[in-house]
Amino acid sequence: MSNEKIAIVYYSSTGTNYQLAKWAEEAATAAGADVKVLKFPELAPDAAIDSNPAWRAHVEETKDVPEVTPEDMEWADGFIFSVPSRFGNVPGQAKQFFDTLGGLWAGGKLANKVVSGMSSAANAHGGQEQTVLSLYTTMFHWGAIIAGPGYTDPIAFSSGGNPYGTSVTVDQEGNMVEDVEEAVKHQARRTVSVTSWVKAGQ
Repeated sequence: MSNEKIAIVYYSSTGTNYQLAKWAEEAATAAGADVKVLKFPELAPDAAIDSNPAWRAHVEETKDVPEVTPEDMEWADGFIFSVPSRFGNVPGQAKQFFDTLGGLWAGGKLANKVVSGMSSAANAHGGQEQTVLSLYTTMFHWGAIIAGPGYTDPIAFSSGGNPYGTSVTVDQEGNMVEDVEEAVKHQARRTVSVTSWVKAGQ
């Protein structure tokens, strides 16, 4: 590997997608990548955050995690995005940030980036797959290269079986129902590998 630059960008209100991002960071770093963990800027008002103690606690816990910027997007060779499902779509925090990247897109600065996505929802069929596919719709417009996990490792069959990107169900207490740590790590390693192939090809 040649120190592929990987940005792991997440949105998390109570911590699930932050945990997925941290597992991805661990694996991508071990694979030799230069990794940044970044969060989408929070748009929710304080009143909404304060209505859920777990949300407020997580905001405080991660206050030192840097917010993603357009400069980070240009810096990275590849991305791993981790976002919860919002009615089968990406959360507004992610969409609003993507909508600021028109200048980078117009300049071809997002083309040929490698992208992989992960998601979560509060029930087993709560839109996880559709959320990852919705994320990828934006990436196709960039001219990015999608590095979905598919079934490239048997771990997919014991962690929910989502070929588009690792996804997890979260119960009412905020606990992950499926054990997806190794699936996340496989997806991160695969993203680093595909990124290295693309860089070598260029």
